[in-house]
Amino acid sequence: MPSGGGYSIKVVLHATLTKKSRFSEEQIIGVLKEHQAGLGAKELCRKHGISDGTFYNWRSKYGGMEVSDARRLKALEAENAKLKKMLAEQMLDVATLKEMLGMGAGERHAFE
Repeated sequence: MPSGGGYSIKVVLHATLTKKSRFSEEQIIGVLKEHQAGLGAKELCRKHGISDGTFYNWRSKYGGMEVSDARRLKALEAENAKLKKMLAEQMLDVATLKEMLGMGAGERHAFE
């Protein structure tokens, strides 16, 4: 990197670290359907050993979905995370190549 008036490129890679849930999509959808059938949220939380926050997070994420929809959502989230990682890696490669070629901030070359 050039000293003094150099530039810096900041690439932020948000790695979605998903921790393994104790509940499958089927179980989560089942809990939400019990709520739709009339059971209270607090009663469901006690019954299934989950916090109120977990229940409301599930409801906001999976409310109104069927199991197939939840599985598709999970697959799309995984694909999105993979694509974000690939993009960040490519941006880092480009930044590294620019630095190796000695391109400073605001410099433009014919190959851009």
